[in-house]
Amino acid sequence: MKVLIIGAHGNVGHLLIGELQSRNIDFVAGLRSQEQIKAYNENNIETQYIDLTASLDEISASIEESGADVIVFSAGAGGASDALTMEIDLDGAIKTMMVAEANNIKRYIMVSSLFSDDRDKWDATGIRPYMTAKHYADDHLRGTSLDYTIIHPGALTNDDGTGKIQLLGPNESGSIPRADVAKALSLIIENPATIKKEYTFASGDTPAEEVFR
Repeated sequence: MKVLIIGAHGNVGHLLIGELQSRNIDFVAGLRSQEQIKAYNENNIETQYIDLTASLDEISASIEESGADVIVFSAGAGGASDALTMEIDLDGAIKTMMVAEANNIKRYIMVSSLFSDDRDKWDATGIRPYMTAKHYADDHLRGTSLDYTIIHPGALTNDDGTGKIQLLGPNESGSIPRADVAKALSLIIENPATIKKEYTFASGDTPAEEVFR
């Protein structure tokens, strides 16, 4: 198994690198700039240049070159602009799904958002374009032939991880350290029982290993 982290320079993606290293899971860091690639290579981290705004053929060549058979999509425009959010979080995500299907990369894990399927709450988040992008990217993924898992973490914080979470109901909310989201991803990657499932969660009292068993 080799995992391609698309968005490895993001907060969650960067933490996921540490989790995979601790579990001896082979991975490649998908990055969007040569400066990032140089910095990661200096730390002996395998990298792959991936530009989600590029053509489908270019993205396909990059993913194929990575040699990965698992994709974790944790990339995002980071609120740079509404247009870029649609280009990265929606169109970029869907292009990677199309490439995965075409190249028989079956395993695909999406980092989505709390309330991405509840339009009534989008305005309250203050980031409606982002929520819209996540909603339709998730919806497209559900219709693919991929062995997907979608996670919907609560509000992300930079607190130290506790390794403990709780699953949330439809109208429940909460926050969670990014470190615990990265830990959840590492557990999901190794567990085929999570295929075709979605998890909405925040910080709680249950060890993550038990939730993603």
